[in-house]
Amino acid sequence: MNPLSATPRTRLGRVPERSSADRAVLYEILDSALVCHLGVVIDGSPRVIPTGYGRLDDTLYLHGSSGAASLRHGPSRDVCVTVTHLDGIVVARSLFHHSLNYRSAIVYGTPSVLTGDAKLAGLRAITEQLAPGQWDTARLPTRKELAATTVLALPLAEASVKIRQGPPKDDAEDHALDVWAGVLPVRQEFRAPVPDPALRPGIEPPPHITSRTP
Repeated sequence: MNPLSATPRTRLGRVPERSSADRAVLYEILDSALVCHLGVVIDGSPRVIPTGYGRLDDTLYLHGSSGAASLRHGPSRDVCVTVTHLDGIVVARSLFHHSLNYRSAIVYGTPSVLTGDAKLAGLRAITEQLAPGQWDTARLPTRKELAATTVLALPLAEASVKIRQGPPKDDAEDHALDVWAGVLPVRQEFRAPVPDPALRPGIEPPPHITSRTP
């Protein structure tokens, strides 16, 4: 597996020890999240749109309405996609050293619009990211639904990873203060599934849904 190669856009200027060139770490951050933020410049103004996504090998897939300006403009220029996991609130003795524990990834590149079988493969990757097992359970999209949907493919050729973990980094002289310091962990979890009110009686949630709950 090729390591991540630093570029002027991905090289960390501050706290470079928080970066990672391990592509497997990038994959783990992307594969365990559910929402990314797509940044694109439209008519000279930046826009950042939260959206679902999926990954297959070294490609990130994004989708949305074919009428969305962000997806119409994306294929013609560079975009930026970010994914962040918040793992904890770092509470320090001094306000200056308060921080967050996190795992984050940034991807730069020019995406391409998918058609045909490649478009379906991208939609499958996005569906399986959000609800693994659902692609083989639900009805497949119709031609009309496919026409109303744009799928972009963004290569993971230019990406960076930044991670902060551990306790606060208070100055040594502040250790004598009578102020609590530590980490308040943050966790995202699935709860019991809530059925659609229009669901016909007797249809239970499948194992690929219930297996994700505590």
